[in-house]
Amino acid sequence: MTPTESISIDRASSSDGQFGWQVLRLDRLHPVVSGNKPFKLSRYLREAQEGGYRGILTFGGAWSNHIHAAAYAAREIGLASVGIIRGERPFSLSPTLLDAERAGMELRFLSRTEYRELSSRGEKWTHLRFPGFLAVPEGGAGAAGMSGAADIMRFIPKDVFDWIICACGTGTTLAGLVSAASPGQRLLGVSVLRGHTGLEHDILNLLTGRSGLPTFRIEDRFHGGGYAKYDDELIDFMNRFHARTGIPTDIVYTGKLMMAVDTLASEGFFAPNERLLVIHSGGLQGNRSLPSGRLHFS
Repeated sequence: MTPTESISIDRASSSDGQFGWQVLRLDRLHPVVSGNKPFKLSRYLREAQEGGYRGILTFGGAWSNHIHAAAYAAREIGLASVGIIRGERPFSLSPTLLDAERAGMELRFLSRTEYRELSSRGEKWTHLRFPGFLAVPEGGAGAAGMSGAADIMRFIPKDVFDWIICACGTGTTLAGLVSAASPGQRLLGVSVLRGHTGLEHDILNLLTGRSGLPTFRIEDRFHGGGYAKYDDELIDFMNRFHARTGIPTDIVYTGKLMMAVDTLASEGFFAPNERLLVIHSGGLQGNRSLPSGRLHFS
């Protein structure tokens, strides 16, 4: 599911060309299960297999990268999958959900109120309603997701980079990177959630009991209005960034991530001699929610 020969580290640069950084292209890992998803799912899938579960049950929205990846990943190893989808069932399913159904995922739709209640106690509900299925938190969050995300560090040359930078939703990927990085490295998470003031606390909770960890910080200026929100400025940046570097990005995570790095570089946040590695966490399938022609790349 994660062919290592597909991973490359590509070079990008700031808009003025005065500052460069490297991009770990996890989006190239797999045609469907790409980015950080195979890492965050790996421990859950292993637990489901080794525990004799029939399959996995997990949560997400109509354009969820996690739902999309989980459906395909489960099918590839012979597990069934159930997706609990936020919101009432629409007249027409999104391409993301159509793909998940084609991969064999059973979709169940809940009102947003029911969804909030059940996603917070998914394990108990799963045992009652879907016996034999392992509950996987939304986005592959949690300790198992963090342990899987730590494996990303295996593909990063040791002690080469001063900064390792990624986009953050739940903070699970950043927590995994922090847990496996060298003590002298610094890590930066670019939050895509508006007003998520407890993100650092959530990450520290995941890292409880670990010592000698590198420092990390959260940058929360680049959420663009909130999760999956976008504007013309972001779309313009994504088009210009692709024209300049050949690297495609998505509207939820990596577009905002690259814009953040570009802006921070122009502000002098990074020293000229510092070496940056930016994690491309995939998610490109979510761009299908945009009107045709908004992005100049597919």
